[in-house]
Amino acid sequence: MKSPYDIIKRPIITEQSMERVANKVYVFEVEKTANKIEIRQAIEEIFGVKVAKVNTINVLGKQKRMGAHVGFRPDFKKAIVTLAADSKTIEFFEGMV
Repeated sequence: MKSPYDIIKRPIITEQSMERVANKVYVFEVEKTANKIEIRQAIEEIFGVKVAKVNTINVLGKQKRMGAHVGFRPDFKKAIVTLAADSKTIEFFEGMV
């Protein structure tokens, strides 16, 4: 079985994701093969919160050029996690808002 730290790679810190923190909605980059149930269990175990809903998005890498050379950024999977109303917040995001 995978470790929760193998499933959740990193938080995604953008203006849009930080606006959602007030509504207890958090955005993470997760392993490509992880499903919603595994993501829910990993978030609950790592942060000790209660998850209400998980939405996932497969993000395709953008094409990038450096002169005549063309390459692509890597593809990744993004999870948008909504916490339950009676759950505590994730303390990692507290000072960033």
